[in-house]
Amino acid sequence: MVLLFDTFSLFFRAHHALPPMSTSAGEPTAALYGFSSVLLKLLREHRGAELAFALDAPRATFRHEAYEGYKATRDALPDALFSQFARLDELLSALAVPRFRVPGFEADDVLATLARELRACAQPTLVVSGDRDLLQLAHGSVQVLFMGRRGKDAVLYDEQAVEARFGLPAQRLPAYIGLVGDVSDNLPGVPGIGPGTAAKLLRHVATAAELLAGLESVKPERIRQALELHREQILLSEKLAHLREDVELGDGRRHGAPTAEGLLALRAWFEALEMKSLLERVDALL
Repeated sequence: MVLLFDTFSLFFRAHHALPPMSTSAGEPTAALYGFSSVLLKLLREHRGAELAFALDAPRATFRHEAYEGYKATRDALPDALFSQFARLDELLSALAVPRFRVPGFEADDVLATLARELRACAQPTLVVSGDRDLLQLAHGSVQVLFMGRRGKDAVLYDEQAVEARFGLPAQRLPAYIGLVGDVSDNLPGVPGIGPGTAAKLLRHVATAAELLAGLESVKPERIRQALELHREQILLSEKLAHLREDVELGDGRRHGAPTAEGLLALRAWFEALEMKSLLERVDALL
């Protein structure tokens, strides 16, 4: 088993899922604690698994260049979260397993590239994220563990679960987003087209381009006109939602299992940040 972590997505979810926490010196630690708890739980459940972490690079991506409004409605990071990023880097360094941050691409694209490679050799893989964009990766030997918001249980998606949820194969989700939009990424949808209509429209075509090429067969007229009117927007949203699988990741190793030395370094790091409840969880892995 290979575990692929959507690092910042999980970090942000942890921050919002837990009440404020800090060391005796007043250093915020809630996001670090929540992220570490998820990590240790998965290491316990998947003993011997190899890991890799994907992170967003601190610069605009090709999506921002293609659409100025991409993610433009997201709030600025709160200070209590921003101050924990340096410590997150320390945590990942302690584990000493591969991590990837590629300028011009999002972590999602890195994960899609890793998932493609692992799927090609039928390697069981679990992508761990709080971002629904990653659900398009849930096919073949790759599953996605979607971490819900506060109070929501994590949901495991394989290709059957994705189809049961959306009425479409995972690979058609970018086209689906092209029609219904994505509030989180500030991608507009087509007025009057909801999830059910989108699934029906895409049932027999794989892409938005295929759908638009056969508009003459779309009924009713109201839907056909809406699709024609928003043609360029649909294609752009689909393009932005589609995860790239061709990110250049270099020649190094793609994933690795934490060593005893790495776990001991992680334990010392928890101790320094006064996360006493996590010490026994690390000990159980040694």
